[in-house]
Amino acid sequence: MIFPYKQVGHSCGTPCGDRVYFLTRYIIRETLNGPEVIEVEPGEGEGLMRPVRSSRVIARPEEVTVYPGKVELADRTRLIELASLSDTRCTIFQGHDEHLLFICDPDLSAIQTVHVYDVMPPRPSLSAALGELDRIGLFGDLGIRFEYYIRDISSVRADVYPCRAAGFEKCLDSDPMEGGERVACCMTGAALYRELWGEDFTQVEICPLRRVDQEPFIARCCRKEREGIGTWHGKFGAIVHWGSSPEEIRKAVVDLADAWRERGGPEDCRR
Repeated sequence: MIFPYKQVGHSCGTPCGDRVYFLTRYIIRETLNGPEVIEVEPGEGEGLMRPVRSSRVIARPEEVTVYPGKVELADRTRLIELASLSDTRCTIFQGHDEHLLFICDPDLSAIQTVHVYDVMPPRPSLSAALGELDRIGLFGDLGIRFEYYIRDISSVRADVYPCRAAGFEKCLDSDPMEGGERVACCMTGAALYRELWGEDFTQVEICPLRRVDQEPFIARCCRKEREGIGTWHGKFGAIVHWGSSPEEIRKAVVDLADAWRERGGPEDCRR
């Protein structure tokens, strides 16, 4: 797959003769039969325009599709997915700023799925933050997509739930316990029950980490000591704290992409 993030020029003629801008490595050239894509090697010299040392055609006009409409050029994942839907080898995209970019021989295997484990209610804050950050393009150059596993704890059969903020009738954070309850909670909730009310309860585990069975993953947890990048029960991923900010979540994803690439994951995960 050829996916040049930069160094792409657009030519409708030869006003400078057989010379190209010194940073140019690819040219989308208009022909009578449609655009073609050429790889060029600028020669030595001074100034902004350099002679062409060598060139080769990457995609002929009949191998090229021009995507209709404008797109966010920084969103690598979406562009690869869109290009893979074309019936030609090469797809040319135009950005909102009028710049052009192409993808030749798109490879969906270059997109890495990050598995997200979260719970609701209340708001699944990790999943919501990832969705918002993704929509504005902050993960655009990582070549990743998210797959969400959000457990609805209101469907769990229990007498007591974690907190009043989720709208439950009886909660650990606000109601006295009588003993014998089925309590939907994690390790922290169970420790709180034991400290205040004793051992007479049945725990129904709801921690997102307990459901991790794919990698790389990102999950949230209320245990501060578990934060970071590493292996959890044999699966590699990132754990963020329950109250992590969007910036902390963004950084965790970037660090996870870097670490996953170092472990042998797809190069496009951070290119």
